[in-house]
Amino acid sequence: MRDRFDVVIAGAGPAGGQCARDLAERNYDVLVLETEPEDEFPRQSNKSTAGTFPSAMTAFAIPDEVVMQYTDKVVLESPNDHYTRTQTGAVLEFADFKRFLVEDSREKGATYRFDARVSAPIMEDGEIVGVRYDGDEEVYADIVIDATGPAAPLAKKLDVCNLEREHQAIGIEYEFENVVVNHDDYADLRDGMMLRLDHDLAPGGYSWIFHTGGDTAKVGLCYIQNGSHHRYAKDGMGIDDYLQYWLDSDPRFADAEKIEGTQAHRGSAHIQPPKSMSTDRFMAIGDTVPTIDPLWGEGIHKGMKSARAAAATVDAALTPDEPQTDAETLSVYDTLWHRDVAPKHSARLMMTELLYLAPNERYDELMTDLRRTDSDTLEQINRGDRRAILELTHFSDLSLLATYAKRRLQR
Repeated sequence: MRDRFDVVIAGAGPAGGQCARDLAERNYDVLVLETEPEDEFPRQSNKSTAGTFPSAMTAFAIPDEVVMQYTDKVVLESPNDHYTRTQTGAVLEFADFKRFLVEDSREKGATYRFDARVSAPIMEDGEIVGVRYDGDEEVYADIVIDATGPAAPLAKKLDVCNLEREHQAIGIEYEFENVVVNHDDYADLRDGMMLRLDHDLAPGGYSWIFHTGGDTAKVGLCYIQNGSHHRYAKDGMGIDDYLQYWLDSDPRFADAEKIEGTQAHRGSAHIQPPKSMSTDRFMAIGDTVPTIDPLWGEGIHKGMKSARAAAATVDAALTPDEPQTDAETLSVYDTLWHRDVAPKHSARLMMTELLYLAPNERYDELMTDLRRTDSDTLEQINRGDRRAILELTHFSDLSLLATYAKRRLQR
């Protein structure tokens, strides 16, 4: 007898865990396959700064127990200036958060198999009908969902995902104590989440300090190997070298030490539009089809919203009388993704790319621009309003526009 479920999900990250949570609550027989052993989960996949906002906390009933610190502001820094915006949020203990999703979805009826490395789709008559894992193990389902992030072993083989290396951001983060979060020469970061745009520290990306209470903080950086990285990168330096360079040069870290027992959080994400999101009997969610807020960099909420859109699509497809799992039916997910998860995605992506391509001097100007921009306009920018983006980004800067246009034409 075939090992069979209604839905098989590859990956137990925020998107996979939330999708299992929603499907199990609807009484679907759902299986999640996760690469890591259960007693180590989520060691290697603990890859997020885990800052989010009240909309995510409320929409997905995220409990206080997985919050390291509630925050009341977001700070953007440039090499010589900063901008502070009042904005409540939460810094999650990412490992606890992921374990909560597993436990809660299990209580609702989801099945998990840990230490189960997904390797390939099982195909019959040109359609995916199951998943092969751990060599020759097989499991079958009416619908398969890839929530593995950039690895995307199923989405890539089905030609649904086209994540390209040149659009990949790599990052590293540690948890520190003895961080001066209220240093006189910088913005007050107490109860705040800070992102710094500075090519000297993170060429082609950004660095961050997320206050986690007292004198502790999450500290890290990431960058894309884009034009800015090639232009500003220091010879022979990798991601660890840049983090150490920042720690050595910023007085806020003069006495900082890595918190004993914590490990480096390493990860990657992609800054590019998704090729597609679904096909016959298959959907891709979370960082397999990534999107983030262009200004604040928040991605957890977007990944979980994609999980919810996929669960709603499953609910519409697996009707008791006559299940419909063809590509046209599952394309409802694509529609929901573009409507609810990442509306005006191309414009939002443009804003994100322009930020990383701008020179340091433009970052200093950006802080001034942000201070004179009202909250409604900033919200419109995050929603992908091109007129609002034009207002903020000074499209009179023709060299920056030309660089962006050239990159788009090369895709």
